[in-house]
Amino acid sequence: MRKSLSKEVFNQLFTDARSHHHWKDKPVSDEDLKSLYEIIKYGPTSGNLQPARIVFVRSDEGKRKLYPALEGMGSNLGQVQSAPVTAIIAQDKLFWQEAPKLFPRMDVKDMFENDAAFAESIAYRSSSLTGAYLIIAARGMGLDVCPMSGFQNDIIDETFFKGTSWKANFICTIGYGDDSRLYPRDPRLTFDEACRFE
Repeated sequence: MRKSLSKEVFNQLFTDARSHHHWKDKPVSDEDLKSLYEIIKYGPTSGNLQPARIVFVRSDEGKRKLYPALEGMGSNLGQVQSAPVTAIIAQDKLFWQEAPKLFPRMDVKDMFENDAAFAESIAYRSSSLTGAYLIIAARGMGLDVCPMSGFQNDIIDETFFKGTSWKANFICTIGYGDDSRLYPRDPRLTFDEACRFE
């Protein structure tokens, strides 16, 4: 029987973890990002079809390509400018083409190929899950993150994914956060406010 992880682990992943808006001048290496992917690829997705695609934007040129999508979006532009890495978590609308390899026990290609709306719903839901795994795994590796949906999707899609079947879901800055500049933690809903038994 598997043991529950320690309270300290859950504190690092959730209870004490914060979304960071300011970053230390400390790089995140290619090796760290590759290790991060090697962890999150094992997170469950619908039918193991893994529709998420990730672009790790870390070069000055890559960051400049992101800026137009963030103009007029409050502090998000400044966060991306200062963060060592910004991950674009995208979804591949043709993810089902990999089904014979990723889900060989059953032929599921037709159900997606013949129903674009259903395929898109699965792509969005499962790529969102993979993005969440990225957040938790990054925290587990000692990194900090800040997920964002405040950007113009069409600009990112045109800039980074033109001519492909990829589409941006959300973005997430990654690095080593400056704890001294954290805002007070915002409140959370109680169990009774957010949950019920049936």
